[in-house]
Amino acid sequence: MSAEKSDQASTFDLEKFRELVELMEKHDLSDVSLKGENQHWRVKRGAEQVIPHYAMPQMPAAAPAPVAPAVPAGGSPAAAPEAANDPNVVDIVSPTVGTFYESPSPDDPAFVKVGSKVSADTTVCLIEAMKVFNQIQAEVSGTIVEVLVKSGDAIDFGQPLFKVKIS
Repeated sequence: MSAEKSDQASTFDLEKFRELVELMEKHDLSDVSLKGENQHWRVKRGAEQVIPHYAMPQMPAAAPAPVAPAVPAGGSPAAAPEAANDPNVVDIVSPTVGTFYESPSPDDPAFVKVGSKVSADTTVCLIEAMKVFNQIQAEVSGTIVEVLVKSGDAIDFGQPLFKVKIS
């Protein structure tokens, strides 16, 4: 478990901390963040999940039926064909089967959108698999030029999620 507290001048209340941990266990919570006027507590329980990313060999596949390209939010349909012909545009693909989420919660902004600059360790989305939310990193540096899926979509292993113009 880790706990962070932003105001080091005030005293730490161990009994309140114990109550918080008991509530987390009772309600099966793994991460809680509390903010007050002069304090910020963040408590995580359980081990951090590390998902190894393995490069999978590319298998030749039959050409899929043509599909109309997705129009990025706030973008234009002309951006999709332009990205498809650019050799500097690569896909960020799903490392697992699951449900795609563009933000940590429905009230939060998306991790990335068209025009966002990303680096290899930038979290671009969450994929829920068997009630576990996995953070997906870009693994490339560049600019998001197209978002290929919507929040809540069921996705497959290896399915392209984003197009990135590498820098």
